[in-house]
This record gives sequence, structure tokens and C-alpha cells, in this order.
Amino acid sequence: MLFHSPAWDSVTYWALDIETGGLDARRDPIIAVGMLPVRAGIIKLGEAYRTLVRPEEGREIRPESVRAHQLLRGEVSAAPPLGDVLLEVDRRVREGALLVHYQAIDVQFLKRAYQRLGRRWPRPPVVDTVELILKLDRKTRFVRPADAPADVPSTNLTETRRRLGLPDYQAHDALTDAIATAELFLVLRKLLGARTLRDL
Repeated sequence: MLFHSPAWDSVTYWALDIETGGLDARRDPIIAVGMLPVRAGIIKLGEAYRTLVRPEEGREIRPESVRAHQLLRGEVSAAPPLGDVLLEVDRRVREGALLVHYQAIDVQFLKRAYQRLGRRWPRPPVVDTVELILKLDRKTRFVRPADAPADVPSTNLTETRRRLGLPDYQAHDALTDAIATAELFLVLRKLLGARTLRDL
């Protein structure tokens, strides 16, 4: 028996991006969060949430990450602590699905943060635009093999948006990247013909 899956546009997707002090979720801090919802297939900019995050004691911002997001310790030292920010993230992700670009980073950092603070991960459904890019590539190779590129397409957010005709945004700002992910999601959903949450 197949389990019922809601229509894709009946679900609220909270597009999320985080900026971190490095790539190791076990020791590097979350230093910025950007989120906004996609409701009934419409991006709601007016409900966006954006904040810097004060790193926890003993967690440093690595120089190589500063080159990407341009955030220095002094800029985030007066920001809200991670515990306060997680309350805001939690309230939003419990409303529907979590929408990210490359969950191996964002979701891993969030899970570790919940764990460190003794909170239970809410286990929202996660829609990952990287997985949708690869799914679209497989569909194209099956349906129109002559149109499929020789190589697997790049899953880089900016490169994929360019390939699909979406505008360039400055990368490595948490809210801007969340917006870019939400826009990409809507294009990929249409190209895939996804009708339900399960299709995504």
C-alpha cells in the first residue's frame, strides 16, 4: 500500500541557508542563518528571517571561511547566541518541510547544534535542491538522451541557476542564498513535474 503524500504546494517549505566558521560540524560554529518560506508555491519575502549568530565558547571562525562569507569574529560577537537562534529555526521548521541546497552541510550543522544544546531534532522532511538537480539529470537522460550533457551537471548553486536562466546573486550571504535556493526549487519542481512532497 502506498502512503498518501500531500500535494507539493500544500506544504510550507522553509528555505534555509547557514554560514559557518568552517566545514566541520563537530567543531566549527554556525555564524549566520537566513530563512524564508515558500507557501502555496509562492516565495514570501516578507516573512524572511535573518540573523548573525554569536559563536559558542571555544569555536573559532577559520580564515578560509572568512574568505567566503566575509564575516569576522568582531561582527558576530554581539549577535544572539545559538540557543536563541535555534528557537527561531525550530519554530519555523516544525511548520512544514526544510528546503536546503546540499543538506550534508546545513542539516548536519543544525543537527549537531541541537545535540550540543540538548534539544531534540524535529526531523522535518528535507528537500534538497542538489538531489533535485541530480534527479532532473536522470530524468533528462531517460526521456531525452540526446539532450543530456555528457557529464553529470554541476550542483553548484550559482552555476545551476545560470544554466536554468536565473539571475546571479552574491553568494555566501545566508538570506540571499536561502532566496536563491527557494527560486531554484520552484524551477526544478516545475521541470520535474513533481506533484507531491514525495515526488520531491
